[in-house]
Amino acid sequence: MNHSYKELIEQSYHFPQEGFRLDNGLLQFNDVDLTKLIKKYGTPFRLTYLPKIRDQIVEARSIFGLAIEKHGYTGRYEFCYCTKCCHFSHVVRTAMKENVSLETSSSFDIDLIERLFENHRIDEDRYIVHNGYKTPDYLTKIERLHNLGFHHSVTIIDDLEELDKLDRLDIKIPMKIGVRLSVEQGPSASYYTSRMGLNKEDILELVHTRIANNPRYDLKMLHFFVDSGISDSLYYWGEFKKALDVYVELKRIAPELSALNIGGGFPIRNSLGFDYDYQYIADLIIESIKTTCEREHIQEPNIYTEFGKYTVGESGAVIFEVLTQKQQNDAELWYIINNSLMNTIPDAWSLNEKFILLPVNKWENEYSRVNIGGISCDQYDYYNSEDLNQQIVLPIYDKSDDEPLYVGFFHTGAYQDSISGYGGIKHCLIPSPKQIVVDVDEHGNQIEYLYRDEQSVQTMLDILGYND
Repeated sequence: MNHSYKELIEQSYHFPQEGFRLDNGLLQFNDVDLTKLIKKYGTPFRLTYLPKIRDQIVEARSIFGLAIEKHGYTGRYEFCYCTKCCHFSHVVRTAMKENVSLETSSSFDIDLIERLFENHRIDEDRYIVHNGYKTPDYLTKIERLHNLGFHHSVTIIDDLEELDKLDRLDIKIPMKIGVRLSVEQGPSASYYTSRMGLNKEDILELVHTRIANNPRYDLKMLHFFVDSGISDSLYYWGEFKKALDVYVELKRIAPELSALNIGGGFPIRNSLGFDYDYQYIADLIIESIKTTCEREHIQEPNIYTEFGKYTVGESGAVIFEVLTQKQQNDAELWYIINNSLMNTIPDAWSLNEKFILLPVNKWENEYSRVNIGGISCDQYDYYNSEDLNQQIVLPIYDKSDDEPLYVGFFHTGAYQDSISGYGGIKHCLIPSPKQIVVDVDEHGNQIEYLYRDEQSVQTMLDILGYND
C-alpha cells in the first residue's frame, strides 16, 4: 500500500508542532505562508521571522527564572546575545527590544555597538561582555567604549599577555574584567584542551598577584564555555564542576567576584524529533551552583549565558526550488536545487550539521529516498543525511508537473550568512539569495519586506575588479 509524505511525517513525529503546520496541504513556518512568498518573490530566498527571536529570549529568561525561584537562588540571570551569530541590524535591533546584554568577539563588534549608541538604541548602562583575542584595535575600542561611560562592560582575559595590554590602556575609572577558564575538549575532539582561556593554575596566580587589590581592575566574572554546548552528559557536568571549584577558589582571593558566565550552548531543534528538556537542565545548573555556594559559605553568583544560536537559529529558513531530478543508478535519486548548499548553509557542508528539511508543497504525494544537490560544480555540494534512518525522504514529483517542488531548510538563522560571506564572492560565482524579513506590527498582523535582492552579476564583477 502506498503512503503519502504527509502520512509518513505524521506517523514518525508529533506533527504539527511548534513552528510547523499545514494549511490546505502547504507548509506554514511560524504561520508564515511560504507559498505566498514564493509566488511574490521567487526562489531562492532566505527568510528571517523576527518574532521568534524575541520568543526565544523570553523563553530562556522564563526557564532560568523558574529554576531560580524553585531553588531560592539569590543571584540574578543575565541573557547575553552573541552578535557574531548574526550581525544584521534587524536581528540585533529585535533582540535589543527585549533589553538583552551583548557579547562581542572582535573590534568590529564595538563599531556596531557605537552605532547603536549614536542612534539611541542602547545606553551606557548596557551589560557587555568582551570575548575573543584582543588585537590592538580591539583594545583601543574597548578603552574608548569604557571612557564613554559603558562601565558595565566586562573585558574577558583570554591570554596571559592580555593583562599587560590592559595595563597600558588609559582608563578613567577601574575597569571590570573577567577571566576565561580553559576546558578539556570532548572525547571526539581532535585536540585535548581548548585554545581559549587559561588553565586553573595560571588564573589563580594571575588574580592573586596582579588583579586582586589592584585599583585599576574590578574582577567580576569567571567565564566558562564548552564548545559542544550544555548537555546532560558526564563530560559536560565534569567540566562544569571544575568551573565551580575554580569560582570558589577565586572568590576567596577576590571577594568582589560576583558572576559566573556559563557561555552559550542551549541547542536548537535540528529535527522534528528533537528532544531536550531545557527546564530540567536549567534546574540542574542552578541547583548545582547553589549547593556548592552553600557548602563553601559564599554568595551565589549572578549567572550569565551567551546565547547566539539559541537566540536566532530558529528564526531562519532558506527556500529553494527543485530544478530537476536525476536517477544516477538504482539507489541514487538526486534532486537538484536552484542554488548552492555550500554557499547558503555552509555548516551542513563543513560540519555535517543537520537542519530541518521539509517540502513546502506536494505533501499528498508518495515519497522516496533522495539526495539533495546544489548547482555548483563541486562534488561536495550536497545534503543527504536527515532524521529518518539517516536519509532524506521527500515527495515524489513528475517533471511534467505545472508546479515545481519547493523545499526548505529550517532553523538556519545562526552563522550561515556570516560564514558564507553574505554579499561577497561565492563558490562558482553563485549569488547570495534574496533576503526576506517577516515581522508583526503592534496589532499582531504580519508585515514582510525584501531586505536585499539577489546579488547581481555586476556586484560580483565589481568585487573581482572586472568593472575597472
